[in-house]
Amino acid sequence: MRIAVIGGTGHVGSFLVPRLVSAGHDVVSLSRGQRRPYVDDPAWDRVEEVSADRTAEDADGTFAQKVVDLDAEVVIDLLCFTVDSATQLVGALRGRAQHLVHCGSIWMYGDSRRVPITEENGPAPYGDYGVQKAAIARLLQDETRNGGLVTTSLHPGHISGPGWAPVNALGNLDPRVWQALATGTELLVPGLGAELMHHVHADDVAQGFQLAVEHRDAASGEAFNVVAPSAMTVRGLAEAGASWFRQEAKLRHVSWEEFRAGTSADYADQSWNHLARSQYASIDKARRLLGYTPAYEPDAAVREAVAWLVNSGELTVDNAMEHGLDPDPR
Repeated sequence: MRIAVIGGTGHVGSFLVPRLVSAGHDVVSLSRGQRRPYVDDPAWDRVEEVSADRTAEDADGTFAQKVVDLDAEVVIDLLCFTVDSATQLVGALRGRAQHLVHCGSIWMYGDSRRVPITEENGPAPYGDYGVQKAAIARLLQDETRNGGLVTTSLHPGHISGPGWAPVNALGNLDPRVWQALATGTELLVPGLGAELMHHVHADDVAQGFQLAVEHRDAASGEAFNVVAPSAMTVRGLAEAGASWFRQEAKLRHVSWEEFRAGTSADYADQSWNHLARSQYASIDKARRLLGYTPAYEPDAAVREAVAWLVNSGELTVDNAMEHGLDPDPR
């Protein structure tokens, strides 16, 4: 099967493209061509790579036709963030492709009311990113249910893995959080520390996309959460992170006002956006219809990312390996 992957060298694509090649598919990767995949794999030698600037080409109305011209039976879209962009692609592929698989986000749901969040009981989203992702998912479902293009949307949590900084125990990207946990330094925690975050390893997300392609009939017109089997609290992830360095987490719970006074506005806003949602998403539907079986618990996914930060010099911790941080957490 010929499959086009939009965003093929990104977080998920770096794992998905080799999976598809190994499964015998003819794969085309579309990206801006500004970086190599996050993970090396000899399968990339058999991938056709096409340069594309999604934002600029959507603006001038040429991107969707570029995808159509690839003559792919399946299009996997890992880089769609607006309804307008999705509408252009759906319109161009209607009657030309067999299946469009879209990457959404569990931020298509808002603040938790009932957990785990299912695809049916998710609270209404807020913020432009989440609102757009929810609207795209509805657009795709309506398209298929009205007899148009066969579509599927998959909604990952906080994607983790080697090659980039994961969302940390405070729900932001501040490297000082890992530094504090690694050295046994006191860490200020806003609120109770009972708020939930739902991480997922990028390869498990890639597994979900591969399964959606392989089970097209079951996936047709559906949306699926693709996350780790469990979610973790702030306290739980902080304690796990400290343990990787043979430390105990020294946590001091403070008000949000005190927390904001001690960190940058960007990091404080990231923490609020993650922790206020306090999300734990169900994977029962993906398990039942697709056979989705994630290999990584959330702490294992994050640990692999932190090990990469240490090994690549992005996070400096003296004698990290002597502290027990192993790049292979499984």
